[in-house]
Amino acid sequence: MRGNFTHLRRLLLASIACVLGAAVLTYLVDPLQLFRPSRLTAFYSDDTRVQNAGLIRSQSFDTAFMGTSLKLAMTGSNSRQQGFVLERAIERGARRVIWAMDDFIFVDAADIEADPFLSVDLYRQTTKGIASYLFSAAMAKESLFALLRSIPPLQQKLTQAAPFLPVKFALSDVDDIHALPRDFDVARDYNAKKTLASFAYITSPVRSRFLGEGYGYDAMLRHFERDAAGLITRHPDVTFDIYLPPYSVLQFVAMRDASPATLKIVTDLTARIAERLTQLPNVRLYDFRAIRDVTHDLDNYSDVIHHSPAVDAMVLNWLARGEYRVDPEAPLASLDALKAQIEAYRVER
Repeated sequence: MRGNFTHLRRLLLASIACVLGAAVLTYLVDPLQLFRPSRLTAFYSDDTRVQNAGLIRSQSFDTAFMGTSLKLAMTGSNSRQQGFVLERAIERGARRVIWAMDDFIFVDAADIEADPFLSVDLYRQTTKGIASYLFSAAMAKESLFALLRSIPPLQQKLTQAAPFLPVKFALSDVDDIHALPRDFDVARDYNAKKTLASFAYITSPVRSRFLGEGYGYDAMLRHFERDAAGLITRHPDVTFDIYLPPYSVLQFVAMRDASPATLKIVTDLTARIAERLTQLPNVRLYDFRAIRDVTHDLDNYSDVIHHSPAVDAMVLNWLARGEYRVDPEAPLASLDALKAQIEAYRVER
């Protein structure tokens, strides 16, 4: 009996030593760069909800990009998540925010404190958040791999193999986070055929009900006021360049044909957004939705929403030049132009 107790105690002590050893390894390597810039060659993850916590702590910046397809972006994120992450970026020194404000980010969702997809404690660096990071088996694995990858004879081979291995931190360049591969064939993935196929898919009678899923004017307006307008008014010393993205016209035509109630919610909501944001002194609002040369050229898109890198460059140029800025004296002019285009557009299949 005494021997069994001794073995159990040794097993317990060995387990504790392993757990503490893994925590120390994670602290020293710090793959997320929460505590310090990486002492080894830094690597990054496409898991943006986790990686953003590290980017905010490790990168030097004065401008934050927010959206669902930008730096600090979170794929499929909502306004609560975006506002929360932006607040952390502002606390770390961001004095300008460039925010792609999709209408669908304001759909109803869990409160940030109860969000199962975002570790608020990790961003806040609470005791709970730090403990969850240090005592994470996944982070210990990442730390061990990073350590092995730093050994000169293994470095090149493991770096090349990283994208194909079950590790999250596989990107060697911070600018590769959610970026297209350098050899990406743009024409193959962005063309009218794919855009029209996407339109047919989302307007199919068996799927069209999803066009309006989660859309409700009162709830969306409430989330806008709390997550966007509230954030902006709390930080009057931060400049917010906010733009309504240049979806293809088919995004709105799909709503017109298959879910007109959803289209009304979108236009009513974005009318209120335009009126509200143009009255805030630290906001410059841009509306790119009615630029016919872009949004009616279906070769610019891979589906009805996502546009090509060429349009990305246009957006940056428009923002730099101040083009398509919404006039506070006529905040609904661009929306009215969009409405007219939606009404007149006919789909050529």
